[in-house]
Amino acid sequence: MFENIRLSFQGIWSHKMRSFLTMLGIIIGIAAIIAIVSTIKGTNEQIKENLIGSGQNTVDVQLYQGDYAYDMGGGVPSGVPVVGDSELKQIQKADKVKSASLYNSRQDYDGVYYLNTSLSGGYVYGIDQNYLSTCGYMLKEGRGFNANDYKKYRKVVLLDEDSKEALFQGENPLGKTIEIQKEPYMVVGVITPEKEFQPVINSIDDYYTYESNSSGKVYIPNATWPIVYQYDEPQNLIVRVGSTDDMTVVGKGCAKILNNYLSVSDNTMKYKAQDLLKQAKQMQELSSSTNRMLIWIAGISLLVGGIGVMNIMLVSVTERTQEIGLKKAIGAKKYKILIQFLTEAAVLTSFGGLVGVAAGIILAEVISKMTETPVAISGTAAVGSVIFSMIIGIVFGMLPSYKAANLDPIDALRRE
Repeated sequence: MFENIRLSFQGIWSHKMRSFLTMLGIIIGIAAIIAIVSTIKGTNEQIKENLIGSGQNTVDVQLYQGDYAYDMGGGVPSGVPVVGDSELKQIQKADKVKSASLYNSRQDYDGVYYLNTSLSGGYVYGIDQNYLSTCGYMLKEGRGFNANDYKKYRKVVLLDEDSKEALFQGENPLGKTIEIQKEPYMVVGVITPEKEFQPVINSIDDYYTYESNSSGKVYIPNATWPIVYQYDEPQNLIVRVGSTDDMTVVGKGCAKILNNYLSVSDNTMKYKAQDLLKQAKQMQELSSSTNRMLIWIAGISLLVGGIGVMNIMLVSVTERTQEIGLKKAIGAKKYKILIQFLTEAAVLTSFGGLVGVAAGIILAEVISKMTETPVAISGTAAVGSVIFSMIIGIVFGMLPSYKAANLDPIDALRRE
């Protein structure tokens, strides 16, 4: 086998131009496939990151009525209890849950003020002590909430950077007092995400998905939530998991735990997990469907390359007729001749496959630079392409190899 491979490389090197032209169809086909697959993978990763964020792996479980999140502004729904510590501990102990937190939220269009400046359309969150760590926030200025803030029902507030800018417009907010539904709250800190996430906005839908919350958010201890909104409300749940791939399963499991405590007459009212992973997969499938057609088109180049290999191998058999006849005359078996020519065809296409992979990686990077399209090189696609090119050599080299193996030694020796 090694001797056959050596002879194959020797034959390729002795007919460099002919070998290159023979491999050209294989090289173009493999390069196109690698570039397309890399672009698909890069685009899919971007879609996934745009929806899920920069690796926080958090799942939001909210109370829904039908297809819409329930608006607590309409009053507390009957049969939906406030989630207690025992339920939260049950969720925190669930498989693959790293941390979990309860929170209240309300979009307040005209209730948050600093002097005469309103946080129009901003969000108010009532959070527990696990919320910031679960969601991946860190303090940028000031302090966070401590145990006494909850125990003594202190009216203190945290701002994110959007609400800080909207309310204070460059002024230092620490120690200042803002009003939330006419209740005074003192600003004690400013928070920011641990990992900065900048989604890529490619459409108007992306804009509404990622920019709708840009008005800002303010955070108060959930113990003081009834002070602002007059009554206890059922909370939502945020869960952090170890792996992005576990988000769907964990989210559904947590929603099931909360739904076990409901006693509602409206069977459309239930907790649901926001399945961002499913949304990402749907968008990825939509993005990939068109690109799969491009892969099939690129596969035509491989077919053309295979026909070229078969053609050149038939020429090679004709050129080496006397060599084949001599080998058979001194006792070479048919299968030995067959294996030699199959090996030569496989080496030729495999070498073309390797060159095609390198060309495909370069092409993918060039496309990325020119179009600002993300790419992610697939090792599986690269290895698979080389193996596939080898199979092409074997398939299309079968006819020439069979012809060589069945040459009559006497007629071969006589042919000039």
